[in-house]
Amino acid sequence: MLQKSKNLKSSVEKFYKVNGDLEDLETLNELANEAEDADSIEEISHEIGRLSRLLEKMKLETLLSGPYDKNNAILSLHSGAGGTEAQDWVEMLYRMYLRWAERNGYHVKELDYLAGDEAGIKSVTFLVEGENAYGYLSCEKGVHRLVRISPFDANSRRHTSFASLDVMPEISDDIKIEINPADLRVDTYRASGAGGQHINKTESAFRITHIPTGVVVSCQTERSQIQNRETAMKMLKSKLFEIKEREHLDKIEDLKGDMKDIAWGSQIRSYVFHPYSLAKDHRTNYEVGNVQAVMDGELDGFINAYLTQKVNSGK
Repeated sequence: MLQKSKNLKSSVEKFYKVNGDLEDLETLNELANEAEDADSIEEISHEIGRLSRLLEKMKLETLLSGPYDKNNAILSLHSGAGGTEAQDWVEMLYRMYLRWAERNGYHVKELDYLAGDEAGIKSVTFLVEGENAYGYLSCEKGVHRLVRISPFDANSRRHTSFASLDVMPEISDDIKIEINPADLRVDTYRASGAGGQHINKTESAFRITHIPTGVVVSCQTERSQIQNRETAMKMLKSKLFEIKEREHLDKIEDLKGDMKDIAWGSQIRSYVFHPYSLAKDHRTNYEVGNVQAVMDGELDGFINAYLTQKVNSGK
């Protein structure tokens, strides 16, 4: 209830701030027209653009109605079959989400990293911190498909690669999740990464497997084994809580066997670099011809289309 009240207060404050800025802009516009002040008119034009973008963002926020949409988000990217090609695709997607986060003022913290055999990334888990991070990024959950001329193919043939993205809300400490210690298998190992960036000479990395569901989480980027264990446990609780909520179950103990959405799912979006340039979401049919812009973090159109469809369908 306290968090809901805080979120509503924040939304009201944003509204009054934008309303005040619009009134100030109207006054400035009247004065500039009377004085035929070209510099002020240019400033007004710039401010109109800023407020228009802000209003679009506020409009998008109204589509976020889930109880955990305001939370931080934990994202995990995994390469599909295809070896180096698929691992390179994971690295491209990781960069895409880093660019999107940067564009929108979010902070990113890497939690786990497994380098590719020759290039790219096998898997990476990272935390995106900021208001509405989960609400927006939950729209990206699923399998992402790449079609391009492979830079790793000496014959320059076209290849199709897949990578999956899992997204879960970071749960707050006031949400209690009871997990039976007997259901956990714990492993420690040495951290590893590309170019020595993530390498650790001691077994400080931590992996936890929830045996009943097969959910596996790991963390290797904190400074100590204790910190990695705490972060991994928080990730596990967030994942099990997300599954429990999605499956409408009363208790964590009710989670048995393989959960439907943990396994490889169907693709949600295709990114085509050859023989043409196109990024298309198969759930909404929203598409963008400039695939490179999408890879540079321009994802808001896809997110907006998905949230709008979700609200209109009543899901």
